[in-house]
Amino acid sequence: LDINMPGKSGIELCRIFRKSSARLPIVMLTAMGEIHDKVEAFDVGADDYLVKPFKFIELVARVKSLLRRSNNNGPQEIAEPEPDNEHVFQFSDLMVNDYTKKVTRAGEEISLTSTEYKLLLYFLNNPEKVISRAEILDAVWGVNYELGTNVVDVYVNYLRKKLDSQDDNKLIHTVIGMGYVLKKT
Repeated sequence: LDINMPGKSGIELCRIFRKSSARLPIVMLTAMGEIHDKVEAFDVGADDYLVKPFKFIELVARVKSLLRRSNNNGPQEIAEPEPDNEHVFQFSDLMVNDYTKKVTRAGEEISLTSTEYKLLLYFLNNPEKVISRAEILDAVWGVNYELGTNVVDVYVNYLRKKLDSQDDNKLIHTVIGMGYVLKKT
């Protein structure tokens, strides 16, 4: 529940659920992080409280813990939740799941190094935009390399070889004198 829900607040709903005979675990997921907000939620029967923004992995761990405590028959196995759309990038026939770090092109899985992966995500976050080598260096490597270095060119070529190995539809294009762009041909 969220404290700031439309209609009835999460606090009101938690109170209603606790008055009913149903005993279900309740986690408050809310931006309200003051101690009095937390105390009020626990006072009306919340089992756990997580302040936004939070890491998805922490939410999964807390839900598993609540399910184990609420199940009298011992630990209960639950399936890992599917990532939401904010973790999935698609461009042409390229699909990147940033939750699982899985990259596919035309349904074929592609194995990338961590640097190649960061470079690809940078392109996916800037589709159709011409990106200079300096911008790429700063975004992917996080340092100001000597502009004469060819590390960007080397990694773009690594990425191209892996992404375009069996496809005539090239995705990463050179814009002479300016940089690179992710675009459909």
